[in-house]
Amino acid sequence: MDSKLLDILACPICKGSLIYRKKDKELICKVDRLAFPIRDGIPVMLEAEARSLDAEEKVE
Repeated sequence: MDSKLLDILACPICKGSLIYRKKDKELICKVDRLAFPIRDGIPVMLEAEARSLDAEEKVE
């Protein structure tokens, strides 16, 4: 994922910053505890496509 793209992307719900999780191909919002998928190199920033993070799942 391009670092310049990461700098401008924000969570569509809270407008907060996102964490890139390379191994899972996801962008994580710590505040909303959502993981947005990256498909074919394109972030899917739709709440309906995001998965909720489990309570025990660490966000770093």
